[in-house]
Amino acid sequence: MYIRRTHTNNSSTGERYYTYRLVANQRVNGKPRQITLLNLGRHFAVDQDHWPALCARIDELISHQVSLVSVEFPPAEEQEAQRIAALLIERQAQVEPVATEVGAEPNAPKAKPADLQSVDVDSLELSRPRSVGVEQVGLWAMQQLGFQALLSGLGMNEKMISVCIGQIIARMAAPSSELFTHGWLGSKSGLGELLDFDYQTLPLMTLYRASDLLWKHHTMIEQRLFDRVTDLFGLSTTVTLYDLTNTYFEGEVPTNRKARRGRSKEKRSDCPLVTLGRVLDGSGFVRSSQTFSGNVSEPVTLETMLKGLDAPKGALVVMDAGIASQDNIDWLIAGGYRYIVVSRERARQFDLDQAVGLTTASGDIVHCQKVLAEDGKEVRLYCHSEARGQKEQAMTDTFSTRFEAALKNLNEGLQRQRTEKRPNKLWERIGRLKAKHNGIGQHYAISLQLDESGEKAIGLTWTKNPITGTMLTHPGVYCLRSNETHLGCG
Repeated sequence: MYIRRTHTNNSSTGERYYTYRLVANQRVNGKPRQITLLNLGRHFAVDQDHWPALCARIDELISHQVSLVSVEFPPAEEQEAQRIAALLIERQAQVEPVATEVGAEPNAPKAKPADLQSVDVDSLELSRPRSVGVEQVGLWAMQQLGFQALLSGLGMNEKMISVCIGQIIARMAAPSSELFTHGWLGSKSGLGELLDFDYQTLPLMTLYRASDLLWKHHTMIEQRLFDRVTDLFGLSTTVTLYDLTNTYFEGEVPTNRKARRGRSKEKRSDCPLVTLGRVLDGSGFVRSSQTFSGNVSEPVTLETMLKGLDAPKGALVVMDAGIASQDNIDWLIAGGYRYIVVSRERARQFDLDQAVGLTTASGDIVHCQKVLAEDGKEVRLYCHSEARGQKEQAMTDTFSTRFEAALKNLNEGLQRQRTEKRPNKLWERIGRLKAKHNGIGQHYAISLQLDESGEKAIGLTWTKNPITGTMLTHPGVYCLRSNETHLGCG
């Protein structure tokens, strides 16, 4: 449908004015005809540039279909679209339709009215409602990747393929345990109707077996899927991103040999952990994954992952500081790899006069200072992010405020009778305060005031002396290391 403007002359006054009509193209007796759906009158106020969007919105309202791409619509025009759509629906419900062909003969056939009925909403009942949106998208993606054929080639029958597909799509839509997935597939998802498979009668144990099968063949599945994604998108495989994370078990899991206690990234070091390492390409697609013991040291996993990946020489490896130990960097150099890593050096330095300012895609300003090593084989890029600097400044201010408040409470406590006043015990308490407050204590010089006997403390004083090269003096500064010496700051 579209809006047509026509000019008309007043027969009595000769005044020329415009009228507007909502028009649609239809076929009548096999021939295209223009049908007037609604006369909009002389005072139609919507700007002509917005007519296509207005017509599209009216069509959405009439057909009850919502566009996949949301479009910002001015309130006045939205109100006009709602008004016109209501008029069209009302007229379609009449026995005699009002739509007539533009320029048609009086006896020309008229459009057939829509069959609209009134329904008592309170009388409606939902029977087995199901979701199908994410399921349909997931199935389409699997078809593009040839996932069903891949599972069939691994020796799985049709039943197990359907179970594996349900397992994967459930993790996409509502990630949780196999027990939750079993209930979701049986009572909330319409995936069974799409696959012609009854998930309601599926035993829970079959989901666990499907998970075991997927993990058994995960190396082959990852390789085949990545090859297919590379073909579909024409990806370059020269960039490799590598990182680790871990998760925890709520229980002892004595039969899992990789479950070990270590440093949990979810602050659950009280539970057995397992570590997951993943290798991604530059576009974020998974190339390979592997599980390690929960207490594994991150740097020792790099060689295992890259050798298992069969990463070609010359590949660019990107790592964070947790894996970028000097031994790993030396191993990358010996293996002919290129690398960009976050430096582990603790001392911060930055010279704004020698830096180049850049604006990131998010609009943040970053200043970069390039420093070439003396042997010319490595380059360091010292960066200062204004957004990161503001964040770190706020953090250090918070830590300092809390630490000084703790020192103040300790000093006030020395004025009470029953407070421990032995210097050695007070130094122990001060040491615990330093350990508790995120390293901010290193920037404070603290001294105790003793009585004449030297056996009791009567006061506590401190001064803040920021150490150069730390977050306190260089907020927002970090360093990148690379053997790509030709790379510039731009």
